[in-house]
Amino acid sequence: MIMTELRLLLRRRRVWLCWVLLCALPALVAVLLAVTKIVPPPGQGGQFLSAVVNDGQLFPAAALALVLPVFLPITVAIVAGDAVAGEASAGTLRYLLVRPVSRLHLLAAKLVGIGAFVLLAVLFVTVTSYIVGVAAFGFGADATLGGAGGITSLSGVTLTPLQLAQRTALTVGYLALCMLAIGAVGLFFSTLTDSPLAAALGVLAFVVASTALLPLDAASAIRFYLPTRHWLAWVDLYREPIAWRAVRQGATVQAGYILVAFGAAWANFTTKDVTS
Repeated sequence: MIMTELRLLLRRRRVWLCWVLLCALPALVAVLLAVTKIVPPPGQGGQFLSAVVNDGQLFPAAALALVLPVFLPITVAIVAGDAVAGEASAGTLRYLLVRPVSRLHLLAAKLVGIGAFVLLAVLFVTVTSYIVGVAAFGFGADATLGGAGGITSLSGVTLTPLQLAQRTALTVGYLALCMLAIGAVGLFFSTLTDSPLAAALGVLAFVVASTALLPLDAASAIRFYLPTRHWLAWVDLYREPIAWRAVRQGATVQAGYILVAFGAAWANFTTKDVTS
């Protein structure tokens, strides 16, 4: 069932379109920066964006910061909202349940498919932005693989390109976990309706509500548990030494959302009367 879901994922045009659009935005930004030579001052604009003109190897981090607030959650909402509701709207859900497969197994396969989409989305953005960044801005003047020269971390300590690659790999894993949490919420909404659009809008409303509550003093008691509160914790991976506290807290909160949302989806889907 899982392999079938993964094959269907890779055959869908809208999935590839989401990946292409995610990769296109950072590429466009890189071209504009390379052509105009106008970069935001340090401390303004997206993370790392002011430093990429000195070393293209930093562009994957800047690209992930660009797509994280809006574009990445939107694509996850589209795919997750379509997971079950799309089958129902197409009239294929009841045929899937005719198979000797439990509803829990079906939901688990859908969650794995969402996870695969999320991981590939973050990987594609990272790889393409690295290629575009190096092509547009080149390597740092002193960067040598494993050598003393390299890229200055957020703590002012120099990282070698190998260390930078390791931090970027950790960032990919962390952001994939954050987006999988949103995907699990989307899976839950997808079991509540037969409309993929309604499910996707529900996910986006959840993300917007989380973001809107963050600056409110009245929401201080629940601020720690808001998923978007921890999205930028990956920036601490580019410090030397790594500030693990915020990353561990963020990973714990995201894992909690995955477990709770998947459990809620299973509880609702198990008792749902499927007629389409």
